[in-house]
Amino acid sequence: MRAFVLTAPHTATVVDVEPPRAGPDQVVVDMARVGVCGTDQEFYTGEMAYLADGFASYPIRLGHEWCGTISAVGDGVDPDLLGRRTTGDTMLGCGTCARCRSGRHHVCASRYEIGVRHGWPGALAEQLLVPASALHLLPDAVDDTSGAMVEPGGNALRAVRAAQLTPGDCVLIAGPGTIGLLAGLFARAAGAQVHLLGTTTASLEFARTFGFDGVWKAEDLPELAWDAVIDATNAPTIPAFALDQVEPGKRVVYIGVAGSPSTIDTRTLALKDVTAVGILGASAGLDGAIAAYADGSVDPEPLVQATIGLDGLAEAFRGVRPSGAGPGPKLHVDPRG
Repeated sequence: MRAFVLTAPHTATVVDVEPPRAGPDQVVVDMARVGVCGTDQEFYTGEMAYLADGFASYPIRLGHEWCGTISAVGDGVDPDLLGRRTTGDTMLGCGTCARCRSGRHHVCASRYEIGVRHGWPGALAEQLLVPASALHLLPDAVDDTSGAMVEPGGNALRAVRAAQLTPGDCVLIAGPGTIGLLAGLFARAAGAQVHLLGTTTASLEFARTFGFDGVWKAEDLPELAWDAVIDATNAPTIPAFALDQVEPGKRVVYIGVAGSPSTIDTRTLALKDVTAVGILGASAGLDGAIAAYADGSVDPEPLVQATIGLDGLAEAFRGVRPSGAGPGPKLHVDPRG
């Protein structure tokens, strides 16, 4: 089968590799759509922290936002799954440690992350091997574009849940990228007043098309009582900014990861009696994202700028925007093309 393989920083190719075979408790999924994430871009440039930490190495097969159709099942897997459309969890815990047994498989110390950690081959290929336990089946109401947006949607939904918003609450979301925009959509669906903070004119203009209550640059940000602040940026200055902005006794949520260490003043955290929450992964938010997409309360499809084939991906990583691409931040790949 054809797969996109990254062999070194800034060096990638599409090659023929052996197709996966489903072992016990595993399935093979024929890929229909795969999202390209900021993590994938960091692997392309060589900046991804897992490379320095030893959790990942080249060559690597990327891709962890995906959907497709189950085409083979291994021993112990219900054969009725054949032909079902599905997406799946990126985080594959060992299943036996205390973290896994208590529902925290996404932080299992020995976890695999599909297309990211410990060499589990990713979804930027014609087929993907997945444990059956990681599957999240898709209803007909969730098409391929939305299906490949479930993973980022699950991350965003977890951030919004962590903010503990109630109807009428005022939330500030820093970062109008994929996660920030999705968080805004989930927060609005929960009845919150949603404001987005960004830096570039193009991203802010696109954010305004969603009709949020406010879209701002820092110099224009109004002085409102923020019931929650969600940091969905990679800027090392924003964690402290979020803590300064949030109302006393309320919540800050950190889902963005900066490329260099960021700091907060824990005195401010304590004296304002603020709750700070970190978010890693979509695991606990996947079913909720699927449900919101299916009932129409959140529509992720406007975020997708274009869908390309595997052969155009290296050029896209180099910063070449696909011909005819829309203004959205998310690029999709159809590995069949």
